[in-house]
Amino acid sequence: MTAISDATALTGRILLHWRQRPGSILVGLLFPVLMVLMFGYLFGGAMAVPDGEYLDFLIPGMLAMTMLFGLEAMVVAVTTDAAKGVTERIRAMPVATTAILAGRSAADLLNAVVGLAVMVVTGLLVGWAPERGFLPTLAAFGLLLWLRFAFTWVGIYLGLLLKTPESAVAVQILVWPVGFLSSVFVSPVTMPGWLGAISTWNPLSATATAIRDLFGNPTWGATDWASTHSVTLALLWPAVLTAIFLPLAARQYRALGR
Repeated sequence: MTAISDATALTGRILLHWRQRPGSILVGLLFPVLMVLMFGYLFGGAMAVPDGEYLDFLIPGMLAMTMLFGLEAMVVAVTTDAAKGVTERIRAMPVATTAILAGRSAADLLNAVVGLAVMVVTGLLVGWAPERGFLPTLAAFGLLLWLRFAFTWVGIYLGLLLKTPESAVAVQILVWPVGFLSSVFVSPVTMPGWLGAISTWNPLSATATAIRDLFGNPTWGATDWASTHSVTLALLWPAVLTAIFLPLAARQYRALGR
């Protein structure tokens, strides 16, 4: 119970910090909205989705992309705490490592829920809608948060590893190729063979394709194994990432100051 109360208190600390800087949180929430408007209306006219409208293809992809943005935000948050000495002060307290990392992860998931709500409202306003009912829609949101949970641990580990906000810029730059080399904006079948194969097996593509299917939205009609088993991959990829990076993050945290 002590670890749970510690994690709750640390989650509250992060939420209070967000409350004190609403501008940066607002920018983080609205940036994906800007991307929807830009890709949907500036470039969408050139996109011919075989089995539907491009916006119906784009919105699920952007929901998945929003989960990826949590990785770079987490790296910046962790390195900023380290640079300001916050991390060392918390480490000096009688608080379990699991509680500290769990508190940060829980706060990030709450932020992800708000981000999803903003994106869903945006999608509804531009004409997108889930087509397969409540339970598949709920399952799709579960897959999105599952992916965000995995990316959270990747971000925590990289933030602890890099330690300074300046070095976090490298992660922010690398996030974009990962995001674009996926099925978020276009189908891998439109890419050259080798590039399409990489895009197809991208964890982001697995979740984007899976939630399109669960929402009943256009999927571009791919018939490869990864596309037809996208829900399985959307469950497996975050599990693999979490199994790798959660222990690495805990070990890196314990190693701080040595």
